[in-house]
Amino acid sequence: MRIICVILICVPFISFSQYKVKSNNYFENLTSEEKRIIVNKGTERAGIGIYVNHFEKGVYICKACNNPLYKSDSKFKSNCGWPSFDDEIKDAVIRSPDYSFGMQRIEICCSNCKGHLGHVFEGEKLTEKNIRHCVNSLSIKFVKY
Repeated sequence: MRIICVILICVPFISFSQYKVKSNNYFENLTSEEKRIIVNKGTERAGIGIYVNHFEKGVYICKACNNPLYKSDSKFKSNCGWPSFDDEIKDAVIRSPDYSFGMQRIEICCSNCKGHLGHVFEGEKLTEKNIRHCVNSLSIKFVKY
């Protein structure tokens, strides 16, 4: 009887193992600090990111999966301590409510790998579009045109 029970329990795992979803490899090569931010939804300290005062022509892509996120012409100086953009490449960013730390914010993530980028804020009147994507430098890479 025990043998029959073991067989009945194991057969579904054996026969369907070929259909398992493969793990996401996007985050394998990230540093521990990049994982803290991108995977665990952390935030880098204000003013330390390499892209805070970076204004070359090009495109900013996701650090984890290389998905194009922001064109350089949408980047602006906000003096908030993080790279700021007032527009994203179409369908590159996902927005979702974030109620962590007792605040109500909108989190932004890469639409491809779902890696955390930062938060989006509206109504600050910093640009004509009246929107600010506040992005962690460690979540993005820059590709020059």
